[in-house]
Amino acid sequence: MSTSETKYAVKVTSFQADLWKKIKPKIGQLDIELTERCNNDCVHCYINQPVSADVAEMSTDDVKSILDQAVKLGCLRVRFTGGEPLLRPDFEELYEYARKSGLKVILFTNATLINENTVELLKKIPPKEPVEVTVYGMHQKSYEAVSRKPNTFKAAWRGIQLLIDHDISFIVKQALLPQNKDEIDEFETWASTLPGMWKAPSYAMNFDLRARRDSDEKNEMIRSLRAAPQESLQLLLRHKESYLDEMKQFCSKFMRPPGDTLFACGAGKGGATIDAYGNIQLCMLLRHPDTIFPLSNVSLADAVTDHFPKIRSYKAKNPDYLRRCARCFLKGLCEQCPGKSWMENGTLDTPIEYLCQVAHVKARYFGMLEENENAWEVENWQERVERFTRKEVPVQ
Repeated sequence: MSTSETKYAVKVTSFQADLWKKIKPKIGQLDIELTERCNNDCVHCYINQPVSADVAEMSTDDVKSILDQAVKLGCLRVRFTGGEPLLRPDFEELYEYARKSGLKVILFTNATLINENTVELLKKIPPKEPVEVTVYGMHQKSYEAVSRKPNTFKAAWRGIQLLIDHDISFIVKQALLPQNKDEIDEFETWASTLPGMWKAPSYAMNFDLRARRDSDEKNEMIRSLRAAPQESLQLLLRHKESYLDEMKQFCSKFMRPPGDTLFACGAGKGGATIDAYGNIQLCMLLRHPDTIFPLSNVSLADAVTDHFPKIRSYKAKNPDYLRRCARCFLKGLCEQCPGKSWMENGTLDTPIEYLCQVAHVKARYFGMLEENENAWEVENWQERVERFTRKEVPVQ
């Protein structure tokens, strides 16, 4: 225990204090999509709308009211995302309001709209969390092949340089796509020079389909951009030692068949998402009409204490899901969830073949499965998980 003694008291960290242990916020983090509009038109995006889209977004007062409710529920931080949140003309006002309400702020941005006013604000009132910037390419050709908008490469790197020049803490991540994947070494070398990057950047590569199921054409494009299952594994093995260490720890805690319980994840437990139109949902991905509620009809408190638990109690009914996913011990490796099922299939409980293949490829590499085995047919799965978590994985 980290303590220090003075003449008058013994000091302990806030996490060691008995009072803190008795406090359990109803919402630890609130995610707010300030807008679905974006000045980019990225090939892989699951949510974006054009800048000119005629949409009825939340007003400034709407967002402030939600922040007030969240603070009363013990919320500690808010994530502003989109679309591109900096498109909101009231972004600075909302940011300052959130910080003055005692909330830490996580800002997700493409950095193209960061200007002198933005960095001055972040300098004057630090967010207390690193800004998170997604980089779509190290060169104009690759970047704008992803963003599909002219001059966005120059704008993004100008914004990034402003963050650097003003000592604003930020991290970078990347959507790994055919247009930029040949630049991965260059990207990681550059990222390692940034003060806030204490570990390798994270990547998106198993891209989600359109969250509002609004375009079959866009969904086909997104599917074509996904890394093949074996390629996905090889990319994760770029940092093999750290990846395997993380997987051993993760698998020792989370590998087990979920049964007919749909929500084996943490969606709606200690967090909530508000979309750009004032609807509350368990997580960013889940937009099934039976699982979202307009905050004009229900309070944030009622949603997280009453509605969310009811949704989390939903059981799977799809026979294919019950035959496979419910009995599969690879749940800890598989991204199958109600949100992704909704995006892919329009249901909460339909197996997603691509995600199943990715999980099986990983499990075979880890030595948990034979070449032609299906994980839902394995009976001695505990023994196989234990063998992986305790022994070295042979190089393949």
